[in-house]
Amino acid sequence: MPSDHARRRAIDTAASMYLAEKPLDMSLLAEHLGVGRATLYRWVGNRDTLLGTVLAEATERTYRKAMSQAVGQGADYILDVFGRVMHTVESSTELRALIKREPMLFVKLAMLPGSFESIPASITAEILQTQVNAGHITIALSPQVLGGALVRICDVHLYAPLLGHEKAEIETALDLIALLLGVTRT
Repeated sequence: MPSDHARRRAIDTAASMYLAEKPLDMSLLAEHLGVGRATLYRWVGNRDTLLGTVLAEATERTYRKAMSQAVGQGADYILDVFGRVMHTVESSTELRALIKREPMLFVKLAMLPGSFESIPASITAEILQTQVNAGHITIALSPQVLGGALVRICDVHLYAPLLGHEKAEIETALDLIALLLGVTRT
């Protein structure tokens, strides 16, 4: 097993490559870290797994920042968080570069089970549970089920250009989230 420090260094270096809008090349990454490819793969898994980890961590940071900046309570708070997250993601030049380079890989990472796919649903369930516990909203589904549904609505509308649409449909996603939360957006 790799040390936590070695694994962290590999993930951080891969994140730097992503943030520089460069393709994630495992040979170059291994060379940069001064290890063989086999060692790198033992540390972080395959390229898709590593990229999923990088994207998952970026996603968590985006959600946490949106949560700290969002205002209101209940549905208003949830809508504000989602609006902030989607606008941040839409304006991410790094993510656009990845999607342009490797659209099918991005779809695979975003939609299939894995770290990148699970983070938004988990955080959304956390947000929902917090708002329920505070008495700000009542929901008919478990936070996990509703959280997963809300994230999928965002995904479909945020990544609409990958599905042949002209642009992201953030306002439509927010309207649908409001509907599921039992409110109307103003």
